[in-house]
Amino acid sequence: MKSIQFVLGDATKPVGEGPKLLAHLCNDIGAWGAGVVMSISKRWREPEMAYRRWYALASDADAGPFELGRVQFVPESGGVEIANMIAQRNVRPIDGTLPIRYEALEQCLIRVAEHAISSGESVHMPRLGVGSAGGLWQKIEPIIEATLLSRDLAVTVYDLKPWRGWKRGDTGD
Repeated sequence: MKSIQFVLGDATKPVGEGPKLLAHLCNDIGAWGAGVVMSISKRWREPEMAYRRWYALASDADAGPFELGRVQFVPESGGVEIANMIAQRNVRPIDGTLPIRYEALEQCLIRVAEHAISSGESVHMPRLGVGSAGGLWQKIEPIIEATLLSRDLAVTVYDLKPWRGWKRGDTGD
């Protein structure tokens, strides 16, 4: 089984050869405006526009209903495709429950794996779910291993700045 490659850098500028799939978390309330989506919007327009259309219509012909566990794939220039993954309930904790939904993340990553295999893409992502979603890397990394690495997909995780132990996959806490 492959291992995650941790890179210090910007996930919107994925490294390596061949077609790339950039996966990131979205919420289930149609909000786009914090975290990595800001960098995505600066680089490409269509991922945000597609996400907002999907939310407004409540369904997408390819992605299906706008709900937790769903993924919308948005082709972009330069051999990069964006995966808008709905794995957050709201954008803030509700009654003490963090926005991250680990089960939805797993469902999303299964869809990402199937798509990446069929399109021959490597998978790139920021350190998913540990920012505003409030997730724990110790719970997220095993999901990535079970859904992507177990299928022999190349996975690169980007950190904009070093975390204590970032190369080992620590949370930095």
